[in-house]
Amino acid sequence: MRPVRILVFAKAPLPGRVKTRLMPALGAEGAAALAKRMLELALAQALAADIGPVELCMSPAPDAPAWAGIPLPAGIETSDQGEGDLGERMARAARRVIGRGEAVLLTGTDCPELNAARLAEAARQLDSHDAVLYPALDGGYPLLGLNAFDPGLFCDMPWSTAAVARLTLERMAGLHWRVWTGETLRDIDEPADLAHLPRALAQGPGAQS
Repeated sequence: MRPVRILVFAKAPLPGRVKTRLMPALGAEGAAALAKRMLELALAQALAADIGPVELCMSPAPDAPAWAGIPLPAGIETSDQGEGDLGERMARAARRVIGRGEAVLLTGTDCPELNAARLAEAARQLDSHDAVLYPALDGGYPLLGLNAFDPGLFCDMPWSTAAVARLTLERMAGLHWRVWTGETLRDIDEPADLAHLPRALAQGPGAQS
């Protein structure tokens, strides 16, 4: 089985910079606090999956003051997302990892349902597929796994729209790739999503259960 690396993309959880769509419900401080808890959960689940290295792709860079005072678990590697839109940043990271002989699972921190078991299943499916994808209810995807790189998966993509997962699957079909699609999962992005927030995350000022 090819080595699999989990890349977790995250912004520093600063008030007013993250989870801005949740600010009407939680306020800037509450949204940032939830973003921090979701980051902690995503990294914990990635480590618990025990499928290979876990790398946090950070924005801004790991040595930026924004990350001061935000502890990371032992064993987490770090890197800078760099410049560009989401597609450019993801493409650059995926190309780097695949170019050195590893498969890659690209994830974020918005989907508490993307647990260790689902990460491990995605890695298992990559052993017999060119790509794997968990779609999200909002039309995006919380995980994209790749054994091969093609820039067309990331270029001219209408990010943050309901078309992202569909277009990604269509483009992979055009490449004649073998693709495994997992169950549809829920991101926590909008105030209405807070009703589905796991109890373990619904802690702290302004959070809802």
